Amino acid sequence: MAQTALRITLNTLQQMTRDGEKIAAVTCYDASFAALLEAAGVEVLLVGDSLGMVVQGQETTLPVSMDQMEYHTRCVARGSRRAFIVADMPFGSYQESPQQALRNAARLMAAGAHMVKLEGGAAMAETVAFLTARGIPVFGHVGLTPQSVHQLGGYRVQGKTDEAARRMVEDALLLQQSGAAMMLLEAIPVPLARQITHTLTIPTVGIGAGADCSGQVLVLYDMLGIYPGKTPRFARNFLSGTDSVQAALEAYVKAVKDGRFPGPEHAFA
Repeated sequence: MAQTALRITLNTLQQMTRDGEKIAAVTCYDASFAALLEAAGVEVLLVGDSLGMVVQGQETTLPVSMDQMEYHTRCVARGSRRAFIVADMPFGSYQESPQQALRNAARLMAAGAHMVKLEGGAAMAETVAFLTARGIPVFGHVGLTPQSVHQLGGYRVQGKTDEAARRMVEDALLLQQSGAAMMLLEAIPVPLARQITHTLTIPTVGIGAGADCSGQVLVLYDMLGIYPGKTPRFARNFLSGTDSVQAALEAYVKAVKDGRFPGPEHAFA
């Protein structure tokens, strides 16, 4: 009888980081792609609120609801047998209080997530501590935080000044101290991502943050070149030059593992 591969856990990802092996992550919103991504060797499936833009056609991630995130998390979980599943907490589902965050995080965990991701720095430290003390693993997210797009004045690179970079390092450290077990670094300069990665003891996953992070993540629709909106500078169409979706997914994983993606053209100085 064929043996089923063991489920990837948070301990697996932390050991990969200690061993110097890059983590390959991709956003995922349904059962079919969950199976394809796992077969390609992707370790982390991020049920991202980016579905608001790439699936629903919204201009931002802000309209995505808890019901929708719960639904898509269940879909991904049904198609997954091995990958570590992270679910985004949508806008308005955790900012009010730690108790609100617990209620909604519990829904996502019950739907099949193994960890929840929330955006923000020091303001989220109490919430992170509250969740992790109650058995819910938390993935922090600093840099460009899309749920704050209107406050940030658009999808702009963050941490460009010395003061902004200093605050971001402090925020990341505080989130780690509060219990965050992984950290997403989005759209920040390469030297800053390198500094945060070397400062923290938890894995960092970059998107538009250079090759020094512990791993990389891309939006599935961007990496397949099928999103009709503007393609971010840090994305790459892995379907181009291949003969199938599966080959494209495998090419992405190999490029991340080999350190060939992201290249300098996908990063910010």
